[in-house]
Amino acid sequence: MKLKLARTTLSAKPKTIELKKLEEELANKSIFYFDKDNSHKELKEMIEFFEEKSFSVYMREVKYGLDENEYIYEVHIIA
Repeated sequence: MKLKLARTTLSAKPKTIELKKLEEELANKSIFYFDKDNSHKELKEMIEFFEEKSFSVYMREVKYGLDENEYIYEVHIIA
């Protein structure tokens, strides 16, 4: 499964990352930011993937503007 990482600028396109690559990056960091273009279903599948591997996962929406569509997902994955 591919997920879209949060954009670095408003005009940029989101970069994608595979679940396996995300799992490899857990050695270096535990907080990831995902773009609003990801479906809720995809994010739930990612959470279930890591919970099955005995990780604790916490996800929330982070608003960065006043518009309803100005948000990203913040995900904490903890061993």
